[in-house]
Amino acid sequence: MKVNQWTIGLAAAGLVTLAPAVLAQSAPAAAPAPATPPTPSLLTALSATTISGYVDTSAVWNPGTGNANPAPYAFNAGKQDGFNLDSVVINIAKPQDETGWSAGYDVELSYGPDAIGTDGSDYPVRQAYVAMHMPLGNGIDWELGRWDNLLGYESNDSYKNPNFTRSYGYSIEPTDHTGLNATYKFSDAIALELGAVDTVTTEPFGGFNARSGPGNTVVESKKGIVSLLTLTAPSSWGFLGGSTLAAGFDHGQGAYTHDKTEWYVGVTLNTPITNLTFGASFDAVDHFDIAIPADVDVGYVESFAGYGSFKLTDKATLNGRIEYANGSLGALSLADNGVFEPGFNKVIAVTGTLQYALWANVTSRLELRWDHAADGSSPFGGTVAGLPGDKKNEVMLAANVIYQF
Repeated sequence: MKVNQWTIGLAAAGLVTLAPAVLAQSAPAAAPAPATPPTPSLLTALSATTISGYVDTSAVWNPGTGNANPAPYAFNAGKQDGFNLDSVVINIAKPQDETGWSAGYDVELSYGPDAIGTDGSDYPVRQAYVAMHMPLGNGIDWELGRWDNLLGYESNDSYKNPNFTRSYGYSIEPTDHTGLNATYKFSDAIALELGAVDTVTTEPFGGFNARSGPGNTVVESKKGIVSLLTLTAPSSWGFLGGSTLAAGFDHGQGAYTHDKTEWYVGVTLNTPITNLTFGASFDAVDHFDIAIPADVDVGYVESFAGYGSFKLTDKATLNGRIEYANGSLGALSLADNGVFEPGFNKVIAVTGTLQYALWANVTSRLELRWDHAADGSSPFGGTVAGLPGDKKNEVMLAANVIYQF
């Protein structure tokens, strides 16, 4: 479970009493009976519970006319030329204390159009799992239930990412899994996550407890495998200390008649310049499939992305991303919106983001993005969704404001 630094533990039932004046107004004829105090076990459970979340909003402008076929990266459809409530997320959790045989839980509820794209058929539940700690060796942490995908440079939570818009690499990854995951830290430098899940199908076509097999039938013994190995450079490596290299894969049944494998490698690199960091990622999926139209296996899709971040001042940070994605014919268009656009299989995307901390607890960003079809096609624009577009390029300017509580 990842708990952000702005999380505030809130007391619940039994931890607040009414003022005497209020009690007197509600029962003027007689003194109120003493309230029954909550049991110690209830107080203990509530005091350890945290409530956090965020409200994610944006305003988007795409210069020019005809935006019926927007670039098919995650959460881009339907946001052109207007104001948007992207998502509202509420997280209720009791983190395990990682000592002894301890346990906790996490429930994350998400609402709004981005939430529907992330949660799929399980909307509004994004995560819900029991966390358990075993004091074996350096400690094993288990998560049983539904939890965020292990792979990827970018998070389901927008404010954790360097940019407002998502990459194509994020768009082709699963968003979450239902299964059992184990995390073990061999040392401060080496950590391994390994899990068994019902299916590796990308949301929104997976869903809670989804079990798919050949012909969309259940195979009793067939499960997916998910994994991530993370290496962290020690502080003795000088300016490289804290840099990370992560690599992992998912493998299991896809949506229909074939197995599916997803590969990921990501690196974050500190530099001799204190405020400058770089990153890079590689994502690839074979037997990339989609549920609309049914039973379509479009082959493969892959993404190469580079990231850069420079902290200008204590409040201002400049983030950049450049990405090249390609795949089998039509694979990129199917990645997010389910619309097959003939000929579209190569794209270059360049994104620049200025983030400024003007208000407390608020992430505010101004972003400029350019997507270019590098295969000679014109997949963007047009006036009717699903029909061929008339633009090789899409330009977007967005303002993003997120309040975290």
